[in-house]
Amino acid sequence: MHTVKKVRASWLHGLACLWLAGLGLANQTAGAAAWDPEAPDYAGRNGRTLYVSKLGDDSDGSSWQKGFHTIQAALSAIPDGRGGHRVLIRPDTYAEANLFPAFKGAAGAYNLLVGDHDGRLGSGGRGWVVIDSGAPLSVVRTNPKAATGNPTFMVLTNGQPELETGLKSVDWWGPWRCDPSFSGVIWDRWIYRHLYCTGSEGGIGWDMTCEKGAEFSALVEDCVGIGRFAGGCVIAHKPRAAEPVLFRKCYFMNLDWWGDAAGVYVRGESPAMPDSPHAVFEDCTIAGPDNALQAGYPGVDELFTRVKFTNCRLIVLNFSQPQGTPSSGIICCGCKNGRQLHLDFTDCTLLGFKVFGTRAGNVSYTTAGSNSVYVQYRQPVPAGFERLRFWPVETFNDLVGPRFQVPGAAKPGPGLIKLPFNFGPGVMENSPVQFRNQTLLVYNRRDDTKNKTDDYTKSMFLLVRDLATGNELARFGEGHSFASALVNGNELNVFASQGSNRDWFQSIHRFRTTDLTNWVREPAIAREGEEHLFNCSVCRDDQGWLMAYESSLPVQFCFKFARSRDLSQWAKIPGLVFSGINREYSACPVIRYFKPYYYVIYLHGSVPGHPGWISYLARSQDLASWQLSPLNPILEAAAGEGCNNSDVDLFEYEGRTYLTYATGDQATWGTIRMAMYPGPMETFFRNCFPAGLPMITATARTGP
Repeated sequence: MHTVKKVRASWLHGLACLWLAGLGLANQTAGAAAWDPEAPDYAGRNGRTLYVSKLGDDSDGSSWQKGFHTIQAALSAIPDGRGGHRVLIRPDTYAEANLFPAFKGAAGAYNLLVGDHDGRLGSGGRGWVVIDSGAPLSVVRTNPKAATGNPTFMVLTNGQPELETGLKSVDWWGPWRCDPSFSGVIWDRWIYRHLYCTGSEGGIGWDMTCEKGAEFSALVEDCVGIGRFAGGCVIAHKPRAAEPVLFRKCYFMNLDWWGDAAGVYVRGESPAMPDSPHAVFEDCTIAGPDNALQAGYPGVDELFTRVKFTNCRLIVLNFSQPQGTPSSGIICCGCKNGRQLHLDFTDCTLLGFKVFGTRAGNVSYTTAGSNSVYVQYRQPVPAGFERLRFWPVETFNDLVGPRFQVPGAAKPGPGLIKLPFNFGPGVMENSPVQFRNQTLLVYNRRDDTKNKTDDYTKSMFLLVRDLATGNELARFGEGHSFASALVNGNELNVFASQGSNRDWFQSIHRFRTTDLTNWVREPAIAREGEEHLFNCSVCRDDQGWLMAYESSLPVQFCFKFARSRDLSQWAKIPGLVFSGINREYSACPVIRYFKPYYYVIYLHGSVPGHPGWISYLARSQDLASWQLSPLNPILEAAAGEGCNNSDVDLFEYEGRTYLTYATGDQATWGTIRMAMYPGPMETFFRNCFPAGLPMITATARTGP
């Protein structure tokens, strides 16, 4: 009987050194666990880093420039079994099969096999690392006379290999080596990220074969696996309680219904049902013609398997009529008795002809949270699952969902790489500039806990710091905040809003200097009535200088525009107020001009799927009609950044674009971090509006 339990359940290096020594480095890198070398609390061994790139010179793999041309070359160069080694792969298609490393990972120090899918690892590429095991120029056949007695593949030395590319559906041929005489346990304690594996029997998986019963752990994250037999699998192992075989945010699909094929295949080697699962799937889409999960096969009659699914979508395409050849189950236990399989479901959706299939008996399972099932209308729905009346459109869409598209394909991201440091506590509004052969950060400090006291304006001042040395070069403008800087020839200009102790912020003033010692202050933009002015930004255009400045009226917050010929006398542009598409929160603009477009990055409130304060980008040719980037938000809070990515400013340095932005909670804490785009600023802006993608439009006109 089944059981149901319901539960509710360079310059850059110098910059980093500066803030590490002077203001305190805050590492923002997120990871999976303490044994993951990319985790913030990783305390294990730091091993060797090896690089794979077809643009390298194929020498020793010690850098991208010296990168190996094949993944196998890097895996073979792993120097020891003490763990903590990393193999970094430039996005490309690699015609390789039967890969294996020289050594396993180690307890507390897993090894990493990572694709540089977004360029943050420095390869210069973006997209999938595709391991296509059907593409090697080899003539592959089944070897029925294998010495092991279990038919495996053989590679012929004659024939025409160039004519035999395509899906190589031959037993044991796949991306990862394991065959009757070679155990997949060699991949124990490895981490896989951003890999797309296909073209053969399996996608991502391992069989312990001649070392069956071995303990085995692995992490597969943000990967795609597609194979004839299975998209993902783990076979003939025993689980480690604290180190699961974990598949997270992955897509798995198999292409065949015959035999023990399924989207994923799991078979444990446990003589009794273990307390820990043999495999855990979190936020995965799993699809197949006949089964989403196959567990065991006939002849394995005294071994037990346990699998856990959390927030997963299990999809089977065979909805044959009962008198036809229907699916044997979304979940299929191929063992002698269903009792040899136990499943744990939390917040999952299942789609297929029927839920469970067994040779005899029933599987056991638990359910937690909300689990739903869409089946053929005459099939029963097990207890603990909600029967769906309507076709699950969103679930079916996940069959080819956008989360698995190649970065840079249908909807490319802006390509920003967040750099792993911050500028220390209390730093907020700022502008990076280059002035007189120095790279400077102009910024402000203020103590908002003193707001509405007689000491508030005394806590405000403006600063200039040399980013190369860390030295403070100037402190000025007491009582002012929301700094924005620009360079005009030999003159540094800083615009800032004048604060008050009891009435928030007032008008915007200009400070100018040629020596960072003597400063001239003059009015720039006067507030009107009960209006309050905050951030501003200035750029040069064909008519002189243009300012975008943030106001509390008529929408809190919005921004307006003003022009100047000399940076001293400013004329407001009437009839234009930018407040998004629906008079919505549109704060702290930074504006740039690359003919024919003005580009503005501004702060937007939270939207579905993007909680917290997020940064949007818009462009216009006339300041009145605006297009919003289809890649919005271009910045949003990541792990360790609170709920805020705001107050963006940017500059170009040595052909790259650097964006500073504020993190925190907009109330009790905040700091400044930096992101990089590996190209010129004009290219960054242009690429945020890719041709062919629909764009939302907004108007800044306030009248007819």
